Amino acid sequence: MTMSLQFECPVNLTAENFIVKLGHELDTQPASRHSSCTTYYDSFDWRLYSNDISCEFNQTKPSSSLTLRSIKSGAAIADAALKKVPVFSKEFDPGITRDILAPLLEMRALLPVCVVNYQTYHINIINKDEKTIARLLLEEYGEFNNRVLLQPIRGYDKAAEQIVEILTATLGLTAADKPVLLSALQVQGRKPKDYSSKLNINLDPDMRADIAGKYIYSHLLKAVKANEQGTIADTDSEFLHDFRVAVRRTRAGLSQIKGILPANIGAYYADFFSWLGQITGPTRDLDVYLLNFERYKSSLPDSIREDLNPLYDFLLVKQQKAQKELAKKLQSPKYLTTLAEWEQYLKEPSYQKPLEQNAKLTIKELADRRIWKTFNRVLEEGNAITDLSPSEALHDLRKSCKKLRYLMEFFQSLYPEQQIKCLIKNLKGLQEVLGDFQDYAVQEHNLKLFSEEMMALNTHANTFLAMGVLVQDLDAHRCLARQDFASKFEDFKQQENRSAFQLLFAPSKPHRRQH
Repeated sequence: MTMSLQFECPVNLTAENFIVKLGHELDTQPASRHSSCTTYYDSFDWRLYSNDISCEFNQTKPSSSLTLRSIKSGAAIADAALKKVPVFSKEFDPGITRDILAPLLEMRALLPVCVVNYQTYHINIINKDEKTIARLLLEEYGEFNNRVLLQPIRGYDKAAEQIVEILTATLGLTAADKPVLLSALQVQGRKPKDYSSKLNINLDPDMRADIAGKYIYSHLLKAVKANEQGTIADTDSEFLHDFRVAVRRTRAGLSQIKGILPANIGAYYADFFSWLGQITGPTRDLDVYLLNFERYKSSLPDSIREDLNPLYDFLLVKQQKAQKELAKKLQSPKYLTTLAEWEQYLKEPSYQKPLEQNAKLTIKELADRRIWKTFNRVLEEGNAITDLSPSEALHDLRKSCKKLRYLMEFFQSLYPEQQIKCLIKNLKGLQEVLGDFQDYAVQEHNLKLFSEEMMALNTHANTFLAMGVLVQDLDAHRCLARQDFASKFEDFKQQENRSAFQLLFAPSKPHRRQH
């Protein structure tokens, strides 16, 4: 029997008192005591916690190790002796820890979430013959209740049951029902999953449209600010990605949720967020090439894969330069002042009698109108595309799909959950193929530009050959995506999907008034 049993001490029971009281009930051997420190790690968006894993780095005087455990059961899933915690999963030694972390974290950095310092006492419980029949670990925390971990010893099951009885009935301990991590976060005034890149905005359908709009923008501003420092520090590539998504959503809101803000204000901030989109673009593009690099290599024949490596070094230098420039701009007066003004504007109370044409509508009325109109634009643009249409036509359709998607996500809470989720999913299928088509075209174009720049660096001819093969491969994928588009769009414009959109969003016919 190797089960661990965890208990929480009553609020006022100090470690000293516990040891004394335990000594009255059982024969104990003096406790050894040492200082411990546990640092909990997760990605910024809580990928491990969301998958029932807590990642703890335990440091005591002689040794340090990393343990992954199930949050629900507290059981250890993997252990690794480590001096320090790597930032990315790919930096772990091959083994079970890396196998668990890599698919969950992907490109995200492991960051310290909180640090807990405590004293650990080891207590042996012995019988008449001075044989150890159980071990207790007492953890003494400063800021929340102490804990006791019972480690039964094989063959002494009966004794373990009696000890549990004494701990609970006599000493007043209770079964620990939540991990230490939660108590430690609580002390900091935080809770797990306090950041997610998913949009989750709860709107009241009767809310006035201008007030709801500000509420949406405030939500997006929070995401911009949450990702700002990680973007400047280049902690991992997802900070910039999430930063850009929040900026893009804000731009979509300013252009699509029309007629609720004064025109001059809307235009001023639309300009600012457009600038933010531009200055963050180059770094993100290079991040994507670096993230895709292994995939690029594996698409090439074995014999020329390694010839592509100089491209990686070239991209990395470019990325670091673009990153430095971006960091400078995100610390500039233009950025800081305008963002602070936007925040201030969103906090100001709305006018009682707004002048803008749509401000007085309820948000549900405006949402219906905008989504229905944008959906019809998507159908119109898609229907106009033939095999002979230029790729710009697909690019424009992609932008319209994005706007529709953002509108549906902003207003998701106003509609029946299953229905809107299903419609968003159908739209995603169309968006994916349009996104692939666009990405392959852009990557192809940029690789040609890169090879021109690399000419000047005396790069070996074999690298250009490998890049040429890669461009051909991307071109083949682009053609496939183009072919795939027609069937995906057919699916999207099917009667069933059109009726579902109509049912949720189409304005109902006004009734004629009786005179």
